[in-house]
Amino acid sequence: MSSKKKVPASAAIEAILPAAVPGTPHRWARGVRAGRWLFATGQCGTDYVHAMAPDVLRFGHPFDGPSKSHREARRIFQNVAEVLAAGGSSPSHVVRIDQYYTSPNVVDGYHQTRREFFKGKIPPSTSNIHRRFARTGQTMEVQVMAAIPGKGFDVQHETKAGAYKIHASSGYSPALSAGDFRFVPGQTAEARDEKDLPVDPEARRAHGLWKGTPIMLETDFIIKRKLKPTLEAVNAGLDTVVKAQVYLRDQEDIPGFRQVWAQHFPVEPATTIIATATPGFIQAELRIEINTIALAKDGKTKKQVVAPIPPLFQGGSTAIRAGDLLLISGLMAVRDGALVPEAKADPAQPFYAMPVKAELQEILAQAETICRAAGTSLKNAVRIQQYHADLADLPATLEVWSEATGGMPLPLSPIEVPWLPVPDAQLQVDLWVYVP
Repeated sequence: MSSKKKVPASAAIEAILPAAVPGTPHRWARGVRAGRWLFATGQCGTDYVHAMAPDVLRFGHPFDGPSKSHREARRIFQNVAEVLAAGGSSPSHVVRIDQYYTSPNVVDGYHQTRREFFKGKIPPSTSNIHRRFARTGQTMEVQVMAAIPGKGFDVQHETKAGAYKIHASSGYSPALSAGDFRFVPGQTAEARDEKDLPVDPEARRAHGLWKGTPIMLETDFIIKRKLKPTLEAVNAGLDTVVKAQVYLRDQEDIPGFRQVWAQHFPVEPATTIIATATPGFIQAELRIEINTIALAKDGKTKKQVVAPIPPLFQGGSTAIRAGDLLLISGLMAVRDGALVPEAKADPAQPFYAMPVKAELQEILAQAETICRAAGTSLKNAVRIQQYHADLADLPATLEVWSEATGGMPLPLSPIEVPWLPVPDAQLQVDLWVYVP
């Protein structure tokens, strides 16, 4: 696509229920409406006055009534419901939900609350465990994507698309359709038959120390046995996948994952690799989880590669445009195969620089180049997931975002992770942008 394509002079999105970031001049966008889509990013148990809402913490009597995980989940879904109502959507039109936790102990309470909210009809879901969130006492962070009801844009739970049994404790749909878009939940190499738990026999390394590489076996299994048949059941395929988020437990598994991924995707979707805690998934032995968005094979919306700059990983895709959405692979401050020099503090005078600002400035310069090539602008960002090596860097990044976007409310979810795909880096951004 030509980088000379006309770019809108101002944002074409609407911030829903913007709220102040306490103690700063910055604002959160509790939600973003963009055409036929509604995004609610960075949802947590806050009341947007305190950090965590008093009804969540209940300092005076915390063990009376529902558990803290139930209370936290209830506040999250109260916040989500407010965004959906203000943005013109509803729980029945949510197309995807992603959950991060700091402990497996809070998941059951969250799941019970989620089933009540969605009345048992839960959209495709991804859940994994991470290091830390931005608020003290916070154990959950949720991202929601919903459709705005309209002619020809119906939400349909594809209950017969499953290539494996989904446990009742989770209960999410194996796939969901909205117009030409197909949403598939996070897939792992968890055994398809409970008697074979934890890892499916096809994804296990045979007895011995060098009879297969675990990450390659798990990745290949997920793609062949779970992702591919699910996509085919909803009139999609590997070649129509436009976005993937790949959660990895171990940094050194990146090359093995990339090798298998490239074999299955000659034209890769926009792909972001995200670190989890250890353990990070429903079965402690698992190494990887993959969720995807794809397009219908015979739909009007087509997969368009947008590549004005090189991708983070050789052979990858810089970004994919899918109709009115620009989906960008994970962005880092990498140029010519290495972290940009400005992102490295001088060890002889380490207190005269703020490397994370230089990293984000480089990332946003890359992002704006990509946006312009797709006919949009960074001001049309609808979902920003920011993965930090240290969340103490968050205030500095808010300043950079404010400078780059004229102080627009940010649909931001900041998460601290144990590692990033490039050594010595402090930041990775997963960015979704509306194309008007």
